[in-house]
Amino acid sequence: MSKCRQMHCFHVCICVHLSMFLPLKQRSQTCGPGAKSGPPKGPVCLRPMSAASITSMTSVVVQDRLTELVRLFKGRTERQKDRLVDPDESEEESPSASPKKAPPAAPPPPPPPEEKKDEKPKKLFEFELLGHPVIIPFPKLPKMPEWLRPILEYRFPASIDPFTDLIYVIWLFFVVAAWNWNVWLIPVRWAFPYQTDENIHWWLLMDYTCDFIYIIDILVFQPRLQFVRGGDIVVDKKEMREHYMTTERFKMDVISLFPMEVFYYFTGVNSLLRFPRLLKYSVFSEFNDRMESVMAKAYIYRVIRTSMYLLYSLHINACLFYWGSDYEGLGSTKWVYNGKGNAYIRCYYFAVKTLITIGGLPDPTTVFEICFQLINYFVGVFAFSIMIGQMRDVVGAATAGENYYRACMDSTVKYMNSYKIPKEVQNRIKTWYDYTWMSQGMLDEQELLIQLPAKMRLDMAVDVNYSIVSKVSLFQGCDRQMVFDMLTRLKSVVYLPGDFVCKKGEIGREMYIIKQGEVQVVGGPDLQTVFVTIRAGSVFGEISLLAGGGGNRRTANVKAHGFANLFILDKKDLAEILVHYPESQKLLRKKAKKMLTKDKKPEEKEGVKEAVQVIPPRPDTPEMYKAALKVAEKAGIEGTGTFAKLKAEYEASQTTEVLPAAISPVPPPSPMHRRSPVPVIAIQDDDDTVAETADSSVIIRMTPRQEGEELLTVEVSPGEGEKGDGEKTEKEEETEKK
Repeated sequence: MSKCRQMHCFHVCICVHLSMFLPLKQRSQTCGPGAKSGPPKGPVCLRPMSAASITSMTSVVVQDRLTELVRLFKGRTERQKDRLVDPDESEEESPSASPKKAPPAAPPPPPPPEEKKDEKPKKLFEFELLGHPVIIPFPKLPKMPEWLRPILEYRFPASIDPFTDLIYVIWLFFVVAAWNWNVWLIPVRWAFPYQTDENIHWWLLMDYTCDFIYIIDILVFQPRLQFVRGGDIVVDKKEMREHYMTTERFKMDVISLFPMEVFYYFTGVNSLLRFPRLLKYSVFSEFNDRMESVMAKAYIYRVIRTSMYLLYSLHINACLFYWGSDYEGLGSTKWVYNGKGNAYIRCYYFAVKTLITIGGLPDPTTVFEICFQLINYFVGVFAFSIMIGQMRDVVGAATAGENYYRACMDSTVKYMNSYKIPKEVQNRIKTWYDYTWMSQGMLDEQELLIQLPAKMRLDMAVDVNYSIVSKVSLFQGCDRQMVFDMLTRLKSVVYLPGDFVCKKGEIGREMYIIKQGEVQVVGGPDLQTVFVTIRAGSVFGEISLLAGGGGNRRTANVKAHGFANLFILDKKDLAEILVHYPESQKLLRKKAKKMLTKDKKPEEKEGVKEAVQVIPPRPDTPEMYKAALKVAEKAGIEGTGTFAKLKAEYEASQTTEVLPAAISPVPPPSPMHRRSPVPVIAIQDDDDTVAETADSSVIIRMTPRQEGEELLTVEVSPGEGEKGDGEKTEKEEETEKK
């Protein structure tokens, strides 16, 4: 009995261990009390199993598991070996993530909605008429138009930004319209007889409508305006309301609504009693500022506003002229208005001729007329001088950029003419000026951006250029912030049709990104053969930018097909950026290595593979030392002296270098432990190193000099059997820096 229990327990343990290697679905179908009846699926744990079969199954499973572990360890070893060989190569750009579980199955689609039966219309009410039921259905509402939906869904904000909120700018337009109603029509209603008993109710309706707009502005909008206190934007309702009540604007707004209309009871409806409404002038100044910030061409609004100042001054003068004519008596003299025709138009015509001092007016006859005319002349000269000055400033500000462009072009043309630049070059330079100004509206974008803080420059660069740079395959996978930093270093340059962007053999220090236009890679003897056309969003010149070291030369000729606007990224700027992004630097180096080796075919050699040159080759022995050794050998000083040692070491080194490096299994020693073929001789400050033969026919002298230089002199005297009247001397000099 105990033996059966032991076998049963062993069987259960084997089932548990085997179930660990089975899928979850199959585990529930193999062992345990919850196993279903019927034909089993997958491996099934049978009760009557012998010990041998259980042991064999266990060994098979364990063997498979060990094989899998060995395979994984081998793969890991190979990856680590690759990393040691090439540190820039990484298995992945980011660490591998754990395998995700399969997503759960999508829920079944909902059943199709059943067709609704004909519903009875909703009853509004029901009654009987002459024994017949009468049902009045509920009326069906029309569909709401799309333009009305945003208006109904709009919720009034708790706080308003007075600088950027468009709703507030629209509201200021209505407030300014109400203010202009009072500014323009109060003098007209006071001077001209246009306000009568028949139309007085229309005038009062418009007056009180403007007053209602004033009240809404004071109670609803102004207490919700945000303000800055200590660098913080305050949006609290109570604080915004208290801040508005402490400003000068609040006082003027309250005074402008002073109810002077109560005096209508004594004087009748007199428009002059509404003059406090003019004190809300601050809203006019605020509206002007907001309009100039909203409009793309603010100078247009400035011109219109200055023109309105001129028209308003003429309007006031026309009202005063009619009042003066009525005071003197209409038609009483030739100077006053005679009461014929449209009163406002005729008086306005008089004001224009008077203030502009055109002349041709009748002479004033009374003292009142003379004084009035003198005041008109003085005011006209003063007002028009101000208007002309303002108009000049507005027009000058509107054309400042174009004037700068014209001044630059004129200076360039003057320079070219003074140095007699060819006409063809001059025409191309003028074309560049014209196209750059027409396409960009400025000659250099950096002059505009340099005035902004770094954060705002980055925001503008991202909005303008990120859509183009993000499509460049070279920078895909790099750090997003690195790309943002690179955007601020890009420089926009315009190339004319036929201009060479870069030529083959030039030193490459920049990379080019095509913003607009096309460039062509050309070649051939006349550089007219087009190999490929590169379009907007592409990049070229990156090999010279990413390759390490200096002296990177261009490998192709690239010229602009038409007008081409290119972004230029300097190699120095990219290096400064990549210092802070080592992962992106590693990725770009890997891509550069692939670009450099993509077109190179490996050279196959039969037999032994080409040995990798780890130690640089030994430099050649200087020719002067070779000559000195030969001379010494001929002179018979072998075995003695300095050059005998030099020759022995030289021959030993030559014998060592003849042996091929691939045959010896032992790598050569490090260069720092090998003796140089040129021995280092200790320099003495005052003594020369001298070697000579027994008969003094050959004298070799080595003289030390400054900065580690040595002077080698070989003197050969003629022998007895040689012909010659004098002594023959050969001097050879070689200077080496230690």
